[in-house]
Amino acid sequence: MTKDPNLTRRAALALMSASAAATALPAFAQDATEAPVIEVMTLGNPDAPITMYEYSSFTCPHCKRFHEEVLPLIQKNYIDTGKVKLVYRPIYFDRLGLWADMIARCGGQMRYFGIAKMIFDKQSEWTQGETALDIVKNLFAIGRIAGLEDADMEVCIQDSEMASALVDESTANADADGINATPTFVINGEVVPNQAYEGFVAKFDAILSQ
Repeated sequence: MTKDPNLTRRAALALMSASAAATALPAFAQDATEAPVIEVMTLGNPDAPITMYEYSSFTCPHCKRFHEEVLPLIQKNYIDTGKVKLVYRPIYFDRLGLWADMIARCGGQMRYFGIAKMIFDKQSEWTQGETALDIVKNLFAIGRIAGLEDADMEVCIQDSEMASALVDESTANADADGINATPTFVINGEVVPNQAYEGFVAKFDAILSQ
């Protein structure tokens, strides 16, 4: 796999540029070109009777705990059995969360959740760094373990138009559902706070019994 240090250096500059484009430009200053298509990251049967939207941040410790302790049980008992479809909606409370999501998306739909799991698992490690370059190196290291090439990851994070579109969509979704904390869930249209696995079970089973 490619491990050219110049790539990660250029990638760090690209990330800072992408973040600036996503968070600093006013709407009227952006080009009137066609917006990039944002792939919706989902798990489970598209026709599942329950749709669960997860609003989450890659830098949120409570989100990390949900992905480690609760989501595996939901996936085993409800997603993999066709009862629940999970739609992941990232929230960008900081630039690091945006960068992490852009790296995870570099793997496409098939690898997104696997990379996301690795990012959550190593949250306390990859978020440590004094500079953007340090963070990029950490995220690239995770990407390499997932089978991504440095050159491909560089292309992904240089996409400032995608970064802007991701932030715009995240903000619009969160505003529409009144989300102000992570993780927060919307289950069949109802906003549901973070809770233990048993709470989700009660909610799912109540819906399925109707």
